[in-house]
Amino acid sequence: MREYLLTLCITAAVTYLLTGPVRKFAIVAGAMPEIRARDVHREPTPRLGGIAMFFGLCAGLLVADHLTNLSQLFEKSNEPRALLSGAALIWLIGVLDDKFEIDALIKLGGQMIAAGVMVVQGLTILWLPIPGVGSVALTQWQGTLLTVALVVITINAVNFVDGLDGLAAGMVCIAGAAFFLYAYRIWYSYGIEAAAPATLFSAILMGMCLGFLPHNMHPARIFMGDSGSMLIGLVLAAGAISITGQVDPDALNLYAGGEKEAVHQTVPVYIPLLLPLTIIAVPAADLVLAIVRRTWRGQSPFAADRGHLHHRLLEIGHSHSRAVLIMYFWSALIAFGALAYSVNSASMWIVLSVVILSALGLLLLLLPRFTPRAPLWAQRVVPPRYRRRRSPAAASAPPEAGERAPDADAPAGTEPDDRAAAAADRRAPVTAGVSGGNGATALGHHAHPGDRGTTAGSR
Repeated sequence: MREYLLTLCITAAVTYLLTGPVRKFAIVAGAMPEIRARDVHREPTPRLGGIAMFFGLCAGLLVADHLTNLSQLFEKSNEPRALLSGAALIWLIGVLDDKFEIDALIKLGGQMIAAGVMVVQGLTILWLPIPGVGSVALTQWQGTLLTVALVVITINAVNFVDGLDGLAAGMVCIAGAAFFLYAYRIWYSYGIEAAAPATLFSAILMGMCLGFLPHNMHPARIFMGDSGSMLIGLVLAAGAISITGQVDPDALNLYAGGEKEAVHQTVPVYIPLLLPLTIIAVPAADLVLAIVRRTWRGQSPFAADRGHLHHRLLEIGHSHSRAVLIMYFWSALIAFGALAYSVNSASMWIVLSVVILSALGLLLLLLPRFTPRAPLWAQRVVPPRYRRRRSPAAASAPPEAGERAPDADAPAGTEPDDRAAAAADRRAPVTAGVSGGNGATALGHHAHPGDRGTTAGSR
């Protein structure tokens, strides 16, 4: 466990430290597309964050190769090299798309080729545990087709959900955490060495997401782009393929009896891993709904729109951060609920907990405009949006000595701090090319005090 945690920390540190220079490189390279109709951000933001994530992946694999116990994994299995080869190819395609906006069919072909590269090097599904039947061995063509389909579906599911700041990285990190706990349990508790590659892939995946998230939380300073979303989707699919298709279910030896009975009893164990869609169920559902919606309208399934789940959360009144947290909640509920069910499928407490948490999640969805208010004794330490509003009588009273009068032009119902911010916004002109604290700031001309009188005329 110490070596896995060290690999995770190294991956996160390398990704975090490289994201800043990559952001500057993306600005210089012009990888800052114009804001489209379906986008929710209001200013151009650099992409290419997948470059830092890819080098974090390389650093994690390099460190693991030099550790005492994990180095044996590279000697006994070719799966880490297969992952690196497929990841390099899909990352290169994503970088080109972030810069030049390549066609969707070309990206789909690249995803299939990347999956084929991993299959050629041994990262493929060999058999499937089927209830009532046992372990069904797959032919070479069946295993290849199933592997390619799983990789393509997972990549596009993660890519489709990458629409809000920090959403894709956070959801995949949650899925990777649940995946890591399950794979580590199979590898450590039952001594099955075939589960070690999936455990390593999950640790590296968590490190990539954790290292990138501080730069990508709202308001994001950089986006991962397709180079990052397709990369983490590939790593997640590789872990699922490794443990689902390589571990013999009868090797778990959990139950007495024949192979059919063993597979039938261990179905709850394999539910989270037969397809990664049970772990990333939210983006997978978004993917299916998007395909149905676009096909129904006569559009291409790859045509972009504003009908994704996160867009709908914003439309019904949720804030950006709240929408992201709700998506996190549902991802964690599904992923860790499936994980808990795989550990003890006979426990009624697990089912009741999932039901209660699901009801809580529905309650959060039905209260989009609810804003909690802090008690009176905590008014000075909480952000202004959580403070209690002043009564109309107090607001109309004349200010005391030394107290600043509220701005008359501020919107009704706003708080004093909000009014001051609104007044400051009116006094500070916005020049062309300057967009605030995010991406485009490095490109525009910064206004000087002497230029305030001529800003409007210069536009």
